[in-house]
Amino acid sequence: MESANLARIAYDAAMEKKAHDVVVLDVTKLTTVADYFVIAGASNKAHVRAVAENIAEKLAENGARLDHVEGRQLSTWILLDFGSVVVHVFRDDERAFYNLERLWGGAKPADPCCLT
Repeated sequence: MESANLARIAYDAAMEKKAHDVVVLDVTKLTTVADYFVIAGASNKAHVRAVAENIAEKLAENGARLDHVEGRQLSTWILLDFGSVVVHVFRDDERAFYNLERLWGGAKPADPCCLT
């Protein structure tokens, strides 16, 4: 499945679980690690887990393979690596601290509505 479509599914799954400030960053010109980062905020650990689990479930239903997961134990920042798409689900205070949007400031924000 095309990486843009995976990013769109991840975005929609995060929104379905009421994640905060969900953004999709096109990082294709900045790194070979992935094509897209999907970054989502959640209000508490249970919310972080629920958002991450929904994203993993929806992407699996669409044939994506989860290569690696980090952070399930603490549930303040869960990283889901689907190869061409890396999803970061943060508890809101952790997201503000790490500020990946600033760190990857050269990344082009992608409009989730136009990803297919």
